[in-house]
Parts: sequence; structure tokens; C-alpha cells
Amino acid sequence: MTTPAQPASSASETIVGDPTDTAEHVIEHPELDRPVVFTQAELGWVPWLEPLPESEFEERHWAGLVDASRAKSPYFALLARDPEILGARTRTDKDIFYNAKEGLPRAERELAATATSRHNGCIFCASVHSRFASHHSKRSDDVQRLLDEGTDAALDPRWRAIVDASVALASTPVALTAGHVAELRAQGLDELEIADVIHGAAFFSWANRLMLSLGEPEAPQG
Repeated sequence: MTTPAQPASSASETIVGDPTDTAEHVIEHPELDRPVVFTQAELGWVPWLEPLPESEFEERHWAGLVDASRAKSPYFALLARDPEILGARTRTDKDIFYNAKEGLPRAERELAATATSRHNGCIFCASVHSRFASHHSKRSDDVQRLLDEGTDAALDPRWRAIVDASVALASTPVALTAGHVAELRAQGLDELEIADVIHGAAFFSWANRLMLSLGEPEAPQG
């Protein structure tokens, strides 16, 4: 980003770096109603840097979005400032979570994303993917227990193995071992399904950090 952000009507700004340089403007949200617990409710998200205005989108920005409707999202409009990377990110995301003809059932891909987000402390990502996990598994109570109690919550052996492997991969330093893979196999996962667990957890180990460093969640209104 080279153009300083304009002040938002409901936010204040702090200049980062030397103001005589091409300093970025950080948007602060002092009145924001921030969620303080993990939830399956639909949350908002506000950026700390100015998203690219839709009026400034060019062909490469629309191509980077992949899905044009995402231009309305502050998160994706912010990522659209680097459209080539956004395009690669979005295609990877869609292939991991939506290409479910083979491999791990969608519910368990979402479980891996939820467990990773819970471990990394990303309330927004956990809210999105816990809803998907609940929808596809019809196990909302188990998903909520994971959010409420953390990644050590009581789960059946198959879900326990998926959560444990996801958390181990998301940890710093990485703690995933052959034992985690062996337990996934013991719970009936084949090679493609194990790869999907790893891909889902790895993607969200990165996506959580991106979301946490570029903005913050907003509690539901009303």
C-alpha cells in the first residue's frame, strides 16, 4: 500500500513510522464492541489498514478476488491491495475446503480449521468455521464444547485425533509427530483424508495470523 488511508468516520488514526515517509495509517476503533469469548455467532471484522475502495478496483483486483461479491468484505478488499497473492490464497482456500468429492468430509475439514483457530486465539475465524462444522456435522454441541473448553475438550476418538493433529501442526514450534498420523490412521482416515487435515490446519495456521495482524472482530449488533 502506497496511498495513506483516509480517516474513517467512526475511527481515529495513528501514524506509524516517519510521517515524512510513505507511512501507513493505522485505523483505530475505540468504540468497537469486541467479542471476548469464542462463539458460533456471526461476527463482524474491522481492519486496521484501509481496504482498497471498490471504485479503484481494476481487472487484476477482480481476478484476485475470484468471487466478485467479496469486494464488499473489508478483509478481502484489504487483501485485494496485493491481488496476485490474494488470488493464490483464495484458490488454495477453495480447493482445501470446497473440493470435497474425495478425501475428508467437509465437516471434519471445518473441524480442523476450528481447532486451529481456537488454538491460535482467532475468535473471528473460529466463529466462521465452527458454524460450518456444526452445519455439516449436525454436532453443534460438540463444536460448542470445543469453543468453550478449548482444544482439550472431550470429543469422540476420531474428532479427538483430528483436533490433536491440527493443534500440534499449529503450535510453535511445530509438534506434529508420526504418532499423530498413526492415530489418524487408527481412526480410519486414509492418506487423502490425512492430507486434508494437514492442509486445513496449515492453511489456518497462516490465515489466523493474517486476520489477527490486520484487524479485529466486532460483536454482533442488536
